[in-house]
Amino acid sequence: MLEPTSSPTPVESHSDSTGLRLSRTMLRTVGDWNLIRERDRILVAICGGKDSYTLLDLLWRARRKAPVTFELVAYHLDQGQPGYDGGPLRAWLESFGAPFEIAREDTYSAVIEDSEKNPGKAYCRLCSRLRRGVLYTAAERLGCNKIALGHHRDDALETLLLNLFYSGRLQAMPATYTTNDGRFEVIRPLIECGEAEIARHARQREFPILPCNLCGSQSDLKRVEVKRLLAELEQRIPDVRRVMTAALKNVRPSHLLDAEVAEAWLGQAANYPARR
Repeated sequence: MLEPTSSPTPVESHSDSTGLRLSRTMLRTVGDWNLIRERDRILVAICGGKDSYTLLDLLWRARRKAPVTFELVAYHLDQGQPGYDGGPLRAWLESFGAPFEIAREDTYSAVIEDSEKNPGKAYCRLCSRLRRGVLYTAAERLGCNKIALGHHRDDALETLLLNLFYSGRLQAMPATYTTNDGRFEVIRPLIECGEAEIARHARQREFPILPCNLCGSQSDLKRVEVKRLLAELEQRIPDVRRVMTAALKNVRPSHLLDAEVAEAWLGQAANYPARR
């Protein structure tokens, strides 16, 4: 059941340069990928971290001036983690102004039980899958046709490198995809926004960040290694994240070694200008 809220916070009055830059980048992504359309009802997944707070903050700001009419519903899942205190998040949502729901389902125990059976296995994959299942159920119940996630540019680049180094495939994160059952479109409006700027925005807006006993608790994860590698590369190539993101939008299928991709590209090449 959706919680009542107070009057909407006038977030457009926050004219900090970081927030404005993030908003411009997000809106460009939304426009390029047509992520939000007339009469969309979007469930915004709020985990209590800097990314999801920023996503809701910027989407709510955009909604007030958007050329299309759409609705937002903030949804937070209490996963049953030990020591969890959702009070600060609830208080923030109540004052923020967007309709919201906070639900509880103990996915934490299932993740811990699985890790005990499979020592060394990363928590993230199962935790994410369980959370997605809860989100899909909630989205259907709340009448939402889209689900917005707070993944950002660094998440996409880390995923690209993880797949390249450890899985032998070229794959990052799409700005949008449709769930396998066709019920929902999942969107990532922040996918071209840098993590450092999101962190800066979160500090400026004083979001009440909730700690997580799963994310980041495994210090030897491959994702941690890849994040460290990106930071090291940035010391030598200051603009490396922007350049890598540009590469994801500037693919030459004819110059890869995937025969299926090459064949598909050749079938469509006549519709696009030549790129060498």
